[in-house]
Amino acid sequence: MQELINRAKELLSDGTVARVLGWRRGDLPYNPEPAYFSDEASLSEFVYNGFCGANLSKYMIEASKLEGKTLVFLKPCDSYSFKQLMKEHRVDRGKAYIVGVGCKGKLNMDRFNEMGIKNVLDVKGAELDDTCDKLIIETLTGEKTCEYKDAMLERCHVCKGKEHVVYDELIGDSADTVDADRFAEVERIEAMSPEEKFEFFRGELSKCIRCNACRNVCPACSCRKCVFDSTKFDSAQKANVDSFEEKMFHIIRAFHVAGRCTDCGECSRVCPQGIPLHLFNRKFIKDINTLYGDFTAGAGDEERTPLTSFTFDDAEPGTI
Repeated sequence: MQELINRAKELLSDGTVARVLGWRRGDLPYNPEPAYFSDEASLSEFVYNGFCGANLSKYMIEASKLEGKTLVFLKPCDSYSFKQLMKEHRVDRGKAYIVGVGCKGKLNMDRFNEMGIKNVLDVKGAELDDTCDKLIIETLTGEKTCEYKDAMLERCHVCKGKEHVVYDELIGDSADTVDADRFAEVERIEAMSPEEKFEFFRGELSKCIRCNACRNVCPACSCRKCVFDSTKFDSAQKANVDSFEEKMFHIIRAFHVAGRCTDCGECSRVCPQGIPLHLFNRKFIKDINTLYGDFTAGAGDEERTPLTSFTFDDAEPGTI
């Protein structure tokens, strides 16, 4: 982490960048949050470890409107989101100085609870320069340990890869974390009967409290004005109007990001209700790959997405 801080100070002091976008310590050691740092002194609060799961690419939409360059730290998966935003002309590449940071998988506090590890005070073994094989967790009742991989976010088990697709320089090593099939859960749901599928998603979406966290964090949800904020429709209300409205919000949002979603998993990470929202997007990704060939949003340079281009070989509507 110190190498990241030192480099940020250098770029601020020589005027290469006007500000730094990274993560700072939260109210608890395992709760860092995205933050801007305007000077060297403020970097004393900078942190980067296994709990820095937040994708900073979306913050660069507003940062691109500010004077001067912004130094932004992007993990490999974040870089796909940034590049997709570049292709959509939502961020200005010339306003960004990108430091690609290493990633050994990001952690999910819910996993500790599932393992019966409660009242966590501190976690050791999650720094960038750690081996990230085992975690030592300090709790109110004593010290606990667990395998690093057992506490990772779902998205890290099916990671697209540890290569940055856009950067100015790289700092830190990454580790291969893939140990699961990316589409296994989608295929499990596909195998259900229509009634079972409906009941599965009805049960999950009934937990929604319409906090809009998924929409607000999603890099693909980059519209200046959102239809769900309109006061002309019931959809603007935070609380669910009825069971139809709660489904409409998530289904329409999933359609809006189809073909542009980089499967960064932020929607599921920030959901306070634990709804696996990424499954909607991953189902669409799987279908797009089946119908139009393998495609990864944010990976290429100039090619148009499958849903914004047309060829005579395209699948007919209703094929699947």
